[in-house]
Amino acid sequence: MEINSIEKGLVIDHIKAGFGLRVLDYLNIDKTGGMVALIMNASSKKHDRKDIIKIEGVTDIDITALGLLDHGATVNVIENGEITRKIKLSLPEKVVNVITCKNPRCVTSVEPALPQTFHLVDAAKEEYCCAYCEETVRVADIALE
Repeated sequence: MEINSIEKGLVIDHIKAGFGLRVLDYLNIDKTGGMVALIMNASSKKHDRKDIIKIEGVTDIDITALGLLDHGATVNVIENGEITRKIKLSLPEKVVNVITCKNPRCVTSVEPALPQTFHLVDAAKEEYCCAYCEETVRVADIALE
């Protein structure tokens, strides 16, 4: 199998094997525009297997919340066929309108215009806390919108 290099765009590398579709779905990229390649279960020196996503022509996506999906992934920015920047993803300190508070008594349940704001409270346990009601949620339990 051969996947060509790209001249300008993003390469999301070191995605946990099997998470590539979830990452691609979250990014909500117009798949009819430029080339988008999803490589699943590629061999990896760091891990046994990994997924890779190559996106031609797109460099302006918000990658902050990608750390929620897989904070071990790396985003490579490609310009003129060369990697110009490597971004190591991590759990974001704050996410807005990515996680929905499940507490029915939270003010965000009755005021839909309020932003759903969560702060990282425990990186080791991968837990976030609602800024309004202090309801905690684990990353593993998050259904990203």
